[in-house]
Formats: sequence, C-alpha cells, structure tokens
Amino acid sequence: MTVVTHSPVWRPFTQHALQPGAFKIIHAEGAWLTAEDGTRFLDAISSWWVITHGHRRPEIMEAIRRTTESLDQIIFAGFTHEPAEALARRLVEITQPGLDYVFYSDSGSTAVEVAIKMALGFWRNRGEPRTRVVALEHSYHGDTVGTMSAGARSVLSAPYEPLLFDVARVPFPGKGKEQETLDALEAFCREGAAAFIAEPLILGAGGMLAYSPQTLAEMKRICERHRTLFIADEVMTGFGRTGTLFACEQAGVVPDIACYSKGLTGGSVPLAVTMCRREIFEAHYAPERARAFFHSSSFTANPIGCAAALANLDIWEKGDARERVAGLCAMQAERAARFKTDPRFSAVRHLGTIVALDLIASQRGYLTTIALDLIRFFNGRGLLLRPLGSTIYVLPPYCVTGEELDLAYAAISEAADQFGSCS
Repeated sequence: MTVVTHSPVWRPFTQHALQPGAFKIIHAEGAWLTAEDGTRFLDAISSWWVITHGHRRPEIMEAIRRTTESLDQIIFAGFTHEPAEALARRLVEITQPGLDYVFYSDSGSTAVEVAIKMALGFWRNRGEPRTRVVALEHSYHGDTVGTMSAGARSVLSAPYEPLLFDVARVPFPGKGKEQETLDALEAFCREGAAAFIAEPLILGAGGMLAYSPQTLAEMKRICERHRTLFIADEVMTGFGRTGTLFACEQAGVVPDIACYSKGLTGGSVPLAVTMCRREIFEAHYAPERARAFFHSSSFTANPIGCAAALANLDIWEKGDARERVAGLCAMQAERAARFKTDPRFSAVRHLGTIVALDLIASQRGYLTTIALDLIRFFNGRGLLLRPLGSTIYVLPPYCVTGEELDLAYAAISEAADQFGSCS
C-alpha cells in the first residue's frame, strides 16, 4: 500500500510518533477511496461523517464547476450573492418552522462557536445577566476555545485548560437515568442559565451514545419553562444520519439555535450555518453599532460552497436521498441485530444510519493503543474504520450497498477474534 512517510503535513488527531504515515488517496467515488498504488478502501465512516450521498455526487460536482465560472470568494459584509441568498431561503423552508435567520461560517466548530456567542449576545443586549452555559456530559462540540469549553473535559482539551470557561454539566441521559438528567437540567435552568447545548439523540465523538426522542423533548420543555435558549448541535446528526433529515424532528423539537455543517454540502466542500429564531436576531438589531453580532471569517458564505449546498438540497427534495436513507437504516438494523447476542461486544446500538458497538477488550478509553491496532487492522482489509477507543462504529455514506456493509461487519467480527478479551 502507498504510505507517505516524509511529509511536512501535520495531520489532525494524530500522534505522528505512532502513526508516521498516511495513505495517499488519488480518487474518490461513491463509497470508495483509491490510493496511489490502486488499493481501495471502503469509506465506512463517511470521511469523518461528512460524506452523505457518496463521494463526488455528480449533481454537486456540476454545481461546483458551474459556479466557478462566475464566482469565487466575495466579501460578505455589505455585499451578497445569489447562492447565499437562495441557500438561506431554502434552509428556512426545510428546517423546523421558527428558525428564521441564517448565519454562515465554515466548519462545525465555528457553527457552534457562533451559536454560543449568539446566545450570550442575546442576553447581554436584552440587559439580563445570564452567562452560564449548560452542556451534556461526554459531549464534544468542536476544537475552538468556546466549543472545547462546552465539550467534555478530557485529554483532548487538557493542554488548553487555562483558556476554557466554566460550563455546567448534566449527566448523560442513559437508559434508566433520564430523570437524573432532567432534574439536573431543571436546577441549572431555574438558576437562570443562558443556554443549554446538546447533540440531539446521539453523541458523536463522545462515544456514539444514544438517548430517546422523549428525553430530548423534555429537555427542550424544561428550557422553555425557564427561558433558557436551547442550542441543537446537529453538525453530525443533520442531513439524514439519524434516519430523518434533522434529528430534532423525531422529538418534535424546534431549537432556538441550530448548527449544521458536515452534510450541508453533501460533504463536498466546507460550509456551515447557524440558524436562529427571529428574537435572537432582533436582540442584535439596533441603532447602536455596539449591539451588532461581532463574528466573521474571511470565507463566510463562500459562493462555491453555497452552490454545492443548494445542489445537495435538490437531492434531498427531488432525488433519491430519503429512499437511500430508509434502505440504509434497515440494512444497519439487520446487521446490528446479529451482534446483540455476541459475547465479544457490549452496548450494541443502532440509530438511523449509525451502528456502534463496544469491543470487550482489556484496554478501554480513547487513548488506548487498541484503537491504533484496530485502525491498522481495518486498513489492512481495505476499510476506513476509525474506532473511538474500543468503540467501533459504522457510519457510511447513503450509497453503500448491503454487500459493501458486509465487508465491514465481517472485518469487525474478525477483529474481535484477534483483539477482544472474550473471543
């Protein structure tokens, strides 16, 4: 296999002393990546959860090509362009009623950072002293300072602890422990919390931990009762991952602020949005410049990214996306069921297009070397699977076939024989 061994590139979430090389990919199509020497990898995690319909979906690629004929980056203060205007209108139409304004950024982390700043700015501009942010235990919301603060404290954020602000945490609402979560949230909201942020229905990097729509709905009701803003981090869960277009739909919840990225462009190019209720925009709308919302990036509302997102929405509204998601949900449910009685695994869970299961092994935790062993094992079998410690998850693009999925699950079973402690 082609491995880059000498490169000036510093890769993300990588200890180069333990993972010195990288596979050089020269082609991507559908659910597959092709390396320089012809080795193919089934992209069973959608290239970090971004690819929805499959790599290089033709309609999206064509929209990108077409837009480059007339536009590149345009300053988005005092100027605008049709791809951004059209996309904002479309997003307001397809999201839950009440999300009236669209703020553009360029990644999931920045979308959440924007959401937190919107919430704090809302209360400041209203003259109410609310500054406390509440978050779910085990959550991950990004790698900027604000989003690291909202996320769980861990080895990932430990070097930057002096920069992080204090966030109140409520226990994760695991099965049978939902009331403990609700009681803790009620207490913080009663004290005047500014905002509560949660990944709806399932945590991503926090371990693919799932909870019920009923709990999500009750958390939103608690926030409403105490006027605490509810922020839905749908960066990972949005655009079909949980089986519906947005995870909040399953709970009948309309967030006050919502964050979307990853699947917004079908995963083709970076783009993110933070959407909010009208009253949050209006709290920043005033003759005083000091009440403006002070956030931007140089590449806000990139026209090419907006065009890709519009093509993605066309696929959802007029194409085969919903049917493919329904089919993948069924295929994943069938395969997850086979592992529920397998003594080599615990906590086998399935939500929408996502399956996760914990390998029973002598090592546990994010930093265990078993994660690297498993990654190498799966790569050697032509698979892109990247476990979270000993938690293996399968989160493929919606174009994947049953036969392709079987390749992943066969390798997972084989890995349990080699690395598990209950084989």
